[in-house]
Amino acid sequence: MSLESASGGRPRRLLDDPAAMRAFAHPVRLALHEVLLRAGTATAADAAREVGISQALASYHLRQLAKYGFVEQAPARDERERPWKVTETVQEWVSDEPGTDASAARGLLEQVIAERALARLVEWQQRRADAPEPWRKVGGVGNFYLYATPDEIKAIGAAVEALLEPLMARTSAPASRPDGALPVLATQLVVPLPPTGTGD
Repeated sequence: MSLESASGGRPRRLLDDPAAMRAFAHPVRLALHEVLLRAGTATAADAAREVGISQALASYHLRQLAKYGFVEQAPARDERERPWKVTETVQEWVSDEPGTDASAARGLLEQVIAERALARLVEWQQRRADAPEPWRKVGGVGNFYLYATPDEIKAIGAAVEALLEPLMARTSAPASRPDGALPVLATQLVVPLPPTGTGD
């Protein structure tokens, strides 16, 4: 199901199909999807080089992404090979009650995304010392413990998305990026905690 973002009109997709969530929950497919987001369009050969896999493997995973509507063929640059592009720039997902197929698929997708984000963090830690000085203090992990209702958490998410929207729009508008702007991965983890023995 496709929706328009309330914050900026950016194309977004509401994932409610367990098969689609499982198809997206693959590290290589997430990496290829990211390449297309950042490049706008890319051929299977170009995407394969960026991800570090064979062209045949990239083609297979791009076809799987296309099967579930995450990417599509872009207008051809020439007659030899057609590029790919993403269909929506934002995905969000829903699931039914715990124990359902949709709930399990959502859990798998969230786990793979979290693992990918952690791997990118480790990669950044390894190259942070070689980054330009202003960037060395950027990135990392911050923990915030708070008490909130579900509605308040949703409001926080909406406020953060509204703040990020102008920066996300630069993904598809290279000319709007200021000097010194680099791609940044921002992964949101919100984890309700069990109460302590005292009920707090």
